[in-house]
Amino acid sequence: MNLSEAYAELLPVVEAEMRAILSASEPILARHYDMMQYHMGWLDADLRPAEAATGKRLRPLLCLLACAAVGGDPGRAAPAAAGLELLHNFSLIHDDIEDDSPTRRHRPTLWKLFGMPMACNAGDGMFSLAHGAFHRLGRHGVPAAAVLEALRIFGEMCTALTEGQFLDMAFEARLDVTVDEYFAMIRGKTGALFTAAPQLGALIGGAPADAVEAYRDFGAGLGRAFQLQDDLLGIWGDEALTGKSAASDILSRKKSLPVVYALGHPVVGEQLRRLYAGVPFDCADLPLVLRLLDAAAARGYVEAQVREAIVEAQTALAAARPFAVSEAHQVLGELLDSLVNRRS
Repeated sequence: MNLSEAYAELLPVVEAEMRAILSASEPILARHYDMMQYHMGWLDADLRPAEAATGKRLRPLLCLLACAAVGGDPGRAAPAAAGLELLHNFSLIHDDIEDDSPTRRHRPTLWKLFGMPMACNAGDGMFSLAHGAFHRLGRHGVPAAAVLEALRIFGEMCTALTEGQFLDMAFEARLDVTVDEYFAMIRGKTGALFTAAPQLGALIGGAPADAVEAYRDFGAGLGRAFQLQDDLLGIWGDEALTGKSAASDILSRKKSLPVVYALGHPVVGEQLRRLYAGVPFDCADLPLVLRLLDAAAARGYVEAQVREAIVEAQTALAAARPFAVSEAHQVLGELLDSLVNRRS
């Protein structure tokens, strides 16, 4: 099995599980679930069947691969993988509301199409259904003790996710955000799901505690590298590949790591802070902001942090190797490489 084969083999399992979970039990509730399905890319704006962009489905893939790597049946982990993806999409629905974002994946966001109250409620419904998905593990033969532990991990992850979102929103009004605070934010906002996904897969696959911990550490390193690579692409990525220009992250004054690092720089930090405290940016400000980021060597700093996170993930994957009995373990390494070397 290689990475392409893993996508082809495992993701339909997750997709089927999610479709079963997001099905209305009564006709009167159909529109409630249809809104969720619209967000998932399964329906169009008129709530008719569609094949819109759905995202990469990275978190469920990590879960199923880790389960397979330790010798478990990835099908048994499908409810947990579905729950992870549903929780991720719940967070996107609410992010779009909180950020006043009109589009996602080149379509109107749920709140833009159906209004904030309905979108908020649909997101809350998806949050509840994500938890309920874990109770389906018992139907797949997962022992009750493992289900209980999986729910504990999932609950802690949900808390960390909301903590990370709180910090992200709080940072919008601050110019004194430190690098350490930034890393605390992404541990929750991005890292919580990436950390839990392979941890849950290994647990459900029946791995010993040492292996579960190693796969958890692998997910943590991968998640950090993934977010930092996103930060780089958000400013220096190729617009033709990323689908957005550097202007979007800078004009919105997003506190990504390059900006946070440069704001605290002893030479250019003060000038950059004045810019960020002043009137809203326009395109004429971009060259100056980019020059200040370059003067602070922000890009090189973040690239070094990406390399450090990759080493952390690789070290954890090596620690898990003695417990691996399937080629899926090697595919996890391929997935790491594909994510941190991506250009979009």
